[in-house]
Amino acid sequence: MSQVSKVLSVAKAEVGTHEKQSGGHWVNDSKYNRWFGKIPGYDQDGYGWPWCAAYVAWVAAEAGVPALYPKTAGCETAVAWYKRQGRFSEYPGIGAQVFFGPGGGTHTGIVYDYDDTYIYTYEGNTNVNGSAEGDGVYAKKRVRRDAYVYGYGYPAFSEGIKSADPKFKDEAPKAESKPAPSKPAPAKPAASKIVALNAAVKPGAKHAQVKDLQHFLVKAGYGPIPGAYTTYYGPETQKAVARFHNKNPHLKTAGVSYDPVIGKSGFKELQKEAGIK
Repeated sequence: MSQVSKVLSVAKAEVGTHEKQSGGHWVNDSKYNRWFGKIPGYDQDGYGWPWCAAYVAWVAAEAGVPALYPKTAGCETAVAWYKRQGRFSEYPGIGAQVFFGPGGGTHTGIVYDYDDTYIYTYEGNTNVNGSAEGDGVYAKKRVRRDAYVYGYGYPAFSEGIKSADPKFKDEAPKAESKPAPSKPAPAKPAASKIVALNAAVKPGAKHAQVKDLQHFLVKAGYGPIPGAYTTYYGPETQKAVARFHNKNPHLKTAGVSYDPVIGKSGFKELQKEAGIK
C-alpha cells in the first residue's frame, strides 16, 4: 500500500470520532489533544484547545509517516513548515493538507479527492455545517475556489503526489492514480448527544444551561449574542431565540409574533442545527 493510501485509510477510519462533552456541551478535549499533549492556558487541564491540526499530525503518525506532515497544533505554523520546503500550492492534491481562512490559520484537514468544482476532505474539529470550531471528525465537500480555501501543503510521498498543480506534474504517481474512493464513509454509529431542556431555563432566569443555549444559538447561526456566554437568559439571548423561531415558525408559541421562549422541542431542534447528533 502506498504512503498516501495509508494516510487516507487512517483518516477515513476516524470519521465519526467526537471530542468530549461536559455539562451538555463540547469542550475541545479529544483523543488527538491527549496524544499531542497539554498546552498551558487552556481548559480541561490544558487539553481543551482547537485540535484540527493535531488530528492531521495524529493521522500521519498512525499511518507510519509522521515526518511527512508537521506535528503542530497551529495551522499557520504548519503552513510555514510546507512553505520552507517549497511544497505549498494553490492547487489541491491527493493527500495534501488543506488550509482555510486568512493566512491558512483558521482550520485544516486532509484532501482525499478533488474535481474541477470541489475538494473532498477529512477534517477534525468541525461539524455538519463545516465550522472551524466543531465537535468531531467529518468527511466534507467544499467549493474548491471558495475564498475560505487558502492553499495546500504537499507531503513528500515516496510514490509522488497526484495534484492539479502543473509545477508538480513530474511527481504524479505512475502506479496508483486514485488511492481512495470519492464517497465519504458513513459516520460510526454513536449515542445521541442531544440533551433535554431544563424547565428553569426561561427569559429573565439564571441557570447553568443558559450557557449551552447561547452556545447552540451562536453555532447554529442565530448570533451574535453580545456578552455570551453567561448563565443569564437576558434580552440578547431572547432576541437570538426569537430569530430561531422566525426560521422555525412551527416551533413558535401559537398566536405569538415575537417568541423569545425556547421550548423543549425547539431546544432539541436547535442542537441539531448546531451540529449535535
